[in-house]
Amino acid sequence: MVTQQQRQAAIVGIHEYPLRLAPGRSALQIKTTSIIAALRDAGLQLKDVDAIYDPAETEGGGGLALSAYLGIRPRVIDTTAVGGSSFEFHVAHALRDIQAGRANVAVVSYGSIAASVRRPIGTGNVTGAGEANWSGNMEDPYGLTLIAGYAMVAHRHMHQYGTTSADLAEISVATRAHAMRNPDAVRGMTDLAFENIRELTVQDVLESRIIADPLHLLECCMVSDGGGALIIANKDVVKDTKQPPVWVIGAGEGIKYRENGGDITVSAAAQSGPAAFAQAGVRPDEIDVAMIYDSFTITVTTMLEDLGFYKKGELGDFAKGNRFRFDTALKPALNTDGGGLSSNHPGMRGIFLLLESTRQLRGQSTSQVANARLAVAHGNGGQLGAAHAGSTIILARD
Repeated sequence: MVTQQQRQAAIVGIHEYPLRLAPGRSALQIKTTSIIAALRDAGLQLKDVDAIYDPAETEGGGGLALSAYLGIRPRVIDTTAVGGSSFEFHVAHALRDIQAGRANVAVVSYGSIAASVRRPIGTGNVTGAGEANWSGNMEDPYGLTLIAGYAMVAHRHMHQYGTTSADLAEISVATRAHAMRNPDAVRGMTDLAFENIRELTVQDVLESRIIADPLHLLECCMVSDGGGALIIANKDVVKDTKQPPVWVIGAGEGIKYRENGGDITVSAAAQSGPAAFAQAGVRPDEIDVAMIYDSFTITVTTMLEDLGFYKKGELGDFAKGNRFRFDTALKPALNTDGGGLSSNHPGMRGIFLLLESTRQLRGQSTSQVANARLAVAHGNGGQLGAAHAGSTIILARD
């Protein structure tokens, strides 16, 4: 059981930009609209903000430019940029800064128009661009794409553990079921011209076309516009906010990269997860909701393993009987907003994991887990099987 002494910082305001295709809007507009709405959700104002955490992903620069745009003068500016996991890193850093007394009210935010500008997030060539560098000299000549790196991990996982495509497909089936309960996700799939907007079967996933063997289309995240913001406050500010607090009780950070003799099926979650659970004083089997970065089904698989929800290679047994759904009474429910596979993925999805975790612990999700008390949000940035970062955040309600 978590002690009250650990409850020093809480998420008190959230906003998720509702559109997955937002023509005529800039990334910065999405971002700042979300910040104002999240502050309103918390019952706070811009003048209350004294810390900005920003990955500098939008036009005009990072925390410095955002502060100027908003007209505020924060005491803390953190511009950590580690891809899709940046926002979990930001929450971990905000927790530390609030605990140390350096900040009282922190803003974490994101905005992207990846779909509107047709950004090739997964299939674009991630190597061979720019100047030669030490980390890409064995890959750049061959034009490795991002999804190809994930496909290699999937093949290796299948080789080592006997994992099948049908096993991986269970993740797509569960997250689509949740997406169909989320009106914003359904509207987004419609706006992005998805075919067959309905719940999926394993067979549907296996019959969708191969994008990078062995990964099928329905195992790959969408590319959308979108964004959001969240407000983190210290325990004194929490007393006067409008929403029930969602406490940040554990945080961990990790990195992983290729190395001789290394196992590419092990992710940075193997480093960040134990640290977060230890700080929180809880176990994986106590978690009600798991919001796991789902760029591809293999991403979710490896990270659930490395976080301790099941052992390596046991996905097939663990996922039987729709056990990832919100309404099975089994723990944990997975990606209950529909995930990056079926709700939104504007390029860096980590913030949405935190937003849905917060909704669940407030009792506000469209796929609400009964009496949800504990949630984990795990972000991944970079490329699985290569250099990537991971951060694990454990959240609790009162």
